[in-house]
Amino acid sequence: MKIVICMDSWKGSLTALEACQAVREGILSVCADAEVWMCPMADGGEGTLEIVEAQRPGTRIALEVTGPLPDMRVRGEYLWWPEEKEALVEMAVCAGLTLLPEEKRDPLRTTTRGVGELVADAMQRGAEKISLAVGGSATVDGGSGMAMALGWRLLDDAGDPIPDGGAGLVKLRRIQPPDSRTKVPKVEVLCDVTNPLLGEKGAAAVFSPQKGAGPDAVRQLEAALSVFDRVLRDELGKRIAEIPGAGAAGGLSAGAMAFLDADLVGGIDAVMQLTGLKAKTEGVDWVITGEGRLDDQSLDGKVVSGVARLARASGAKVAVIAGACTLSDAAMSNAGIYRAYAANTNHRPLEEALAHAYEWAREAGKKFSTDNL
Repeated sequence: MKIVICMDSWKGSLTALEACQAVREGILSVCADAEVWMCPMADGGEGTLEIVEAQRPGTRIALEVTGPLPDMRVRGEYLWWPEEKEALVEMAVCAGLTLLPEEKRDPLRTTTRGVGELVADAMQRGAEKISLAVGGSATVDGGSGMAMALGWRLLDDAGDPIPDGGAGLVKLRRIQPPDSRTKVPKVEVLCDVTNPLLGEKGAAAVFSPQKGAGPDAVRQLEAALSVFDRVLRDELGKRIAEIPGAGAAGGLSAGAMAFLDADLVGGIDAVMQLTGLKAKTEGVDWVITGEGRLDDQSLDGKVVSGVARLARASGAKVAVIAGACTLSDAAMSNAGIYRAYAANTNHRPLEEALAHAYEWAREAGKKFSTDNL
């Protein structure tokens, strides 16, 4: 029996690797002769770098870059494959929300400049493709900080550079390209949301409160992003505000499209491609995936839906092991999910479930083996 385990992280309790290990232990405790491989997964958000590196080793490039606040310096790293001239940049390593204590979270000031510094380094190495994972951001600056790090001049009425951060965009009047522009490689933004840049479902309204913005700041950011959109149209002829996903990572997706001609791609699809998951699922009997909670959102471009789709195409049966399962049998059947197991079988309180997540995930792996192997 050949099994591939492709778990996402269980938020607040298990990393993707820990979830895979727990399920694997449970399976092997019942069926010791099963061939079980682990392929931890992510949907392009925080932790993508480690997930990909574990399955497709490359060179870690480290350099000091700007952190989420303009006066902050952090150690930034990206993954580099020199033979393919390909890079994977995860914005959370230098512009992530977890880099700031709660009292310092301020999307009026936070910047993506460090992301641009990592991208610039990869470009200087001759990158022909850059994948940009954009989850977990502390920013709502439309990618303006990234653009300035890449040599773009974002200017106010007086011809001076605008300040870093979301609030600075309200002063934007002119955009000038870099003086000596390095050849821009193919850039793909790993994006698992469909929010536009502006409006009630946009970057400011939906995401900035999670990053420390109060009601007044949300209004300021919406106004600033509206100015940004208008200047992009007037100066660059780029109309991108309504493109699904433009609002991801505080509008970094919009900035990547405007300044790098980037394409937005499904995060899980990109991660599966980067890790070579398709080849790993060929000829296996079962593919097991899962996350902390299996619900309707799990089928909307997340790890579970992507892995299930790929596994079905390879002819493998699909099982899901999750902390909790609220998805209907009909929805699971339509998604090609053959079996589903909830680790929290007795509906214990969340705090208890988080504390026992590894143990209960292992027990769910045992249950899967007993039923199917």
